[in-house]
This record gives sequence, C-alpha cells and structure tokens, in this order.
Amino acid sequence: MRLDDLRPSDNVEDRRGGGGFGGFGPRMVFGGGGLGMVVILLLSLFFGVDPSQLLNGGAGFEPQTQQQAGPRSDDADYEFARRVIGSAEDIWQPLLRDHGVRYAPATFTAYDYATPTGCGTGQSSAGPFYCPSDAHIYLDLSFFHELSQRFGAPGEFARAYVIAHEYGHHIQNLMGVMDRGRMDGMGPRGPERGANSESVRTELQADCYAGVWAFRANQQFAILQNGDVEAAMRAASSVGDDTLQKESKGYIVPDSFTHGSSAQRVRWFERGLENGRMEVCDTFSAPNL
Repeated sequence: MRLDDLRPSDNVEDRRGGGGFGGFGPRMVFGGGGLGMVVILLLSLFFGVDPSQLLNGGAGFEPQTQQQAGPRSDDADYEFARRVIGSAEDIWQPLLRDHGVRYAPATFTAYDYATPTGCGTGQSSAGPFYCPSDAHIYLDLSFFHELSQRFGAPGEFARAYVIAHEYGHHIQNLMGVMDRGRMDGMGPRGPERGANSESVRTELQADCYAGVWAFRANQQFAILQNGDVEAAMRAASSVGDDTLQKESKGYIVPDSFTHGSSAQRVRWFERGLENGRMEVCDTFSAPNL
C-alpha cells in the first residue's frame, strides 16, 4: 500500500499507556466488522447475548489523552492509522457534500487494554469498533498483529480495510442510519440478529463504504499496489459469521448472524470498490444480500 500522499489526521486521541476505565451507560456499538471481536462475538453466539452489553462499564472516569514519554513499538502503526483516517476525511467530506449531507470528522482513539467510551468501557478483546454516541473509532493497535497471525490477513491494506469499515459506520451515523431503531434491539425489518437482519445490513453497508473509500483513495492518491485488494478480501472473508461460527462451534447458525457471511462481506466490499459510488451500497433495500 502506498502511503506517500496521505496526510495524517489531527482528529486523534492517543490514550496508549493510560489505564482509564469507566463508561457512560449502555449504548449500541458497531464492531470492526467481526474483526478482533472473537471473545465478545463467541460469547454472544454461545449465550445469545448482545455484544454491546459486554462492552458496557460503570460510570466514574473521564477519558484522558495520554502523552507518551518516549517511542513505542506500535508508533508506526499509530502513524499508519492516522494516515488512513486522514485519507477517509479527504474522501468523505466532498462526497457527502455532493449528497447534501453535512460532514463532521470522526475521532480516532488509540488505546491499550481498556478505555472509557460513549458506549461503555471499550475492551481490546472487542477489536476495533465505532461508537455513534461520541463519534469515535476505537482501536487497540495490538489488533493488527492478531489480524495477521490469527485471521491470516497480513499487510497494510488489510489493516486499512478494518479502519475504513469503521469509518463507514461513521458515515452511516452522519446519514442517520444509526437512528433506525437499533438501540432497543429491533429495527424496521425486525430482530437485530439473523442472516437478513438490520445488524447484518448495517455491517455489510460499512463493508461497501470501505470499498467506496478504497476506489476513491486510489483514484486520488494512487494507494493500491499488487496484492492489496486480495489482502482486504482475505480480511473480509476471514471474519464472516459463518467462518467464525464454524471455527468456534463446528457448525453454522444463520439465525444468529450479526455481520454477514464471508461471501457477503467480500461481495459488498467489491461492490463499493468497483466504481466508488455510495448508491450501490443500499443494503437496506436489497432483497438479497
């Protein structure tokens, strides 16, 4: 992945090295497309628990930006993430303006282990996630190692796909998609779980928006190199609900899907990547996902 022309975002909070816990009450969070949410997702699959409930923490501590005393081993990953976020800002601001939507940037927050968020206490075990209540993208950078080693999706563009998916959730928030009744576990189409649920449609649209970003970022900044798209496809495929369920339980239960199958996740990312148009990402009207 070519990063030369990507500017680092200033909409960041570096909480690495901090130890703050706490939260602001139960809210819905939107996870990293299944990426890294292994512990949280598996518990929810086994016990039928809403993953967001496992992220909630008690009130008490305010989030603080942690100033680093010296260099860290993950500083390069932090700067990489800042550049991907910066490119997302440069891509989505004019695109939303053309669609008549007022743009406001998300805040990228890097942390270690756990951190207070507007959706409760964020845990590293949940992987990357977006909180619509405070418009922050939360990421423990150690997840990038897990993405490569556990999920078999190495490479910078696989990491960029993860961040772009979370920024896709921010775009949904700006467009009002997060107001479709999800806070009580029900959406216009019914329950939040299942192969045709609101949750799956939300996550697949974020995958499609990640593809839109990739198309336009390559068009504007020439970011793609040989093997990059394949790396993103591997990342999307490795975290489909069917793949995770088969790994954890040995069988697949479509009625408990929350993010979509591996094939669906790849297909919707490809749709956005084909021409960079938001219009092709309307998963909520699609009869077949």
